[in-house]
Amino acid sequence: MRSLWNGSIGFGLVNIPVKLFSAVQNSHLDLDMLDSKDHAKIKFQRINENTKKEVPYNKIVKGYLMDEKYVILEDKDFEEASPEKTKMIELENFVDIGDINPIYYETSYYAQPEKQGKKAYGLLLKALIKSKKAGVARFVLRSTENLCVIHPLGSVLVVTKIRFQEEIRSYDDLEIPARDTVSEKELELGMSLIKQYTSDFDIKSFKDEYNRDLLKIIKSKAKGKKAPVKKVKPRIDTDDDLYGQLMQSLSGTRGG
Repeated sequence: MRSLWNGSIGFGLVNIPVKLFSAVQNSHLDLDMLDSKDHAKIKFQRINENTKKEVPYNKIVKGYLMDEKYVILEDKDFEEASPEKTKMIELENFVDIGDINPIYYETSYYAQPEKQGKKAYGLLLKALIKSKKAGVARFVLRSTENLCVIHPLGSVLVVTKIRFQEEIRSYDDLEIPARDTVSEKELELGMSLIKQYTSDFDIKSFKDEYNRDLLKIIKSKAKGKKAPVKKVKPRIDTDDDLYGQLMQSLSGTRGG
């Protein structure tokens, strides 16, 4: 794997040199966009809106529009904006990871220690495991400041980017039903249904079934065969009787 970021994790006065590697990969099928006439690949070009000519990637710069004029930014400008955060993931405090709502999570990176930081890396890893805490920090990646949590996964430290509060949209404009529209009997049945479906979380039991079935169709078409079609059982029409729907759910096949 190729490292995406080189720097250090700051743990008090302890400096832990690390490299970050992507911890996730795309499980989707790699589909190309083609011209329906001759199946040639569709390519995207970076076009100058004035000259209508393609611009080489090394000739593209970043700019911020201010007073109807662009202020051009160079690589050094991004580093000078916060030089310490471009090379340091400074732990600011520690929290219970369960206190972080999943809506804030983005993507994760594995942190690999450099040779001179292995002992300090091990210390932070063991301390997080024993305390059952996660560290909250900020750092700059690809000219953008990121909020993150540092947490253990087996024998590795994981840096997971999380969103800032201002990145989460308000839901005040949504039409959400009031909680008091649910009766105590309906709530009791809802709780029973949750209990009936409760089990230990095992990520291995969840597979990307859609891509698996789509690949079967692709292989069948490649052989000139008719693609298998999965039959979908129609759901039984129900009325607005929530209590009745919950009772039917509880008497279903799962859990009996």
